[in-house]
Amino acid sequence: MEIVYPPVIAAARLMFRALGLRITVTGAENVPSTGGAVLASNHVSYLDFIFCGLAGVQRKRLTRFMAKHEVFAHPVAGPLMRGMHHIPVDRAAGSGSFREAMKALKQGEIVGVFPEATISRSFTVKEIKSGAVRLAMATGTPLIPVALWGGQRIFTKDLPRDFRTRGRALTIAVGEPMHPTRADDADQVTVELHERMQALLEHAQKTYPDRPAPGQEVPWYPAHLGGSAPTPEAARELDRAELAARAAKRRR
Repeated sequence: MEIVYPPVIAAARLMFRALGLRITVTGAENVPSTGGAVLASNHVSYLDFIFCGLAGVQRKRLTRFMAKHEVFAHPVAGPLMRGMHHIPVDRAAGSGSFREAMKALKQGEIVGVFPEATISRSFTVKEIKSGAVRLAMATGTPLIPVALWGGQRIFTKDLPRDFRTRGRALTIAVGEPMHPTRADDADQVTVELHERMQALLEHAQKTYPDRPAPGQEVPWYPAHLGGSAPTPEAARELDRAELAARAAKRRR
């Protein structure tokens, strides 16, 4: 029985309506109507779990997302995440969450993964981890790349959150499934997945209806397209500094 997930979806749709979001989903037919599948999405905002989940909702499927265990410890988000049967990930001991995701896939569930692990400050697809690929290979399920674009204008890292501006566009692009097998090289498939995710994202960015005017620098738009977001190199430095600060905090 799904007691928590359907009301959360209904609440999210009310929120989207209140914000006047113009949501475009392309390629939803690539999500299977039955059986297990791995959705591998880029990560540009704190709302990506909701937006990526819409790809499955279009096909009347619910997605079980892998998320860091700290989210499950939150007094509000934690009960919701557990009620929706999402999968906690302890980055210090990830084997348990990997087994849980495998179990869900073998039971015919869709599992959502953000292979970048954290939000991309440059709004390009940064280096990705191989977990999504290895899940698909281990379970014989399709691996489906997804690109999200637009959520960073509402709530993302380093920028002020903005739930007031109405009418923003949001793009959810679902790519064609990949079918890796145990005989494939996981690292090579991960490279291919990265390329497909980046191609989907670039197409979403270049066809986005609310692109900045030439010469208009905006912080939510990637540097290589004329925006003022950090370059991938600068974003990596910011990520390293953030990780070092967290490690120092834990030591204290």
